Amino acid sequence: MRNATRVTVSTFGTLAGLAGIEHGVGEILQGNAAPGGIMILAWPESEVFRILGGEPAMTIVPNLLVTGILAIILSLVFLVWATRFVQRKHGGLVLILLSVAMLLFGGGFGPPLLGIIVGSTATRINAPFTWWRAHLSAGLWRFLGKLWPWSFLAALIAWLLLLPGSIILDYFFGVNDPNLIYAFIFSAFGFLLLTIVAGFAYDIQQQNGPHKS
Repeated sequence: MRNATRVTVSTFGTLAGLAGIEHGVGEILQGNAAPGGIMILAWPESEVFRILGGEPAMTIVPNLLVTGILAIILSLVFLVWATRFVQRKHGGLVLILLSVAMLLFGGGFGPPLLGIIVGSTATRINAPFTWWRAHLSAGLWRFLGKLWPWSFLAALIAWLLLLPGSIILDYFFGVNDPNLIYAFIFSAFGFLLLTIVAGFAYDIQQQNGPHKS
């Protein structure tokens, strides 16, 4: 299997990029109009996105059409970088900077936050994990390494339940309990953080080789 940290970054970086693009589409559809302030909604009139409050976002550009175009461009660049170039030197820093740009130009709040987490994780691709080796016992990181595929799957399912799962449940089945949304959010970030740590442990094992693990 490939580097677990890179797989995690590429997968969840793709989700962040797609979510940012979706925000941009909603802003473009509002047309060549000025927002009421720095805080905006990507889908203010949409029944589909009502469960997510119309998808709040922010912009420093006084035009929704331009904001949407920039959100799509930045999110697309983020997605491509996360999947194709993140292993390069300063690849993680580029993702963090793109996440900040997404935040300022209509990419929402969730996608940039996920992007910052993903970008920070990307800085550890192919790292020697010296601190982790010194502070975690061999038994613990072996256990975490074996846990990585399962935590990765759980995190992916949790994020998909959040978006588009929550929208599907609300729009097609009338399930719009806010507590369920909070549970999806908590699970998504919780399993993602577990997956990141487990991925580090998995990569330590790969670096050591089977005969040393």
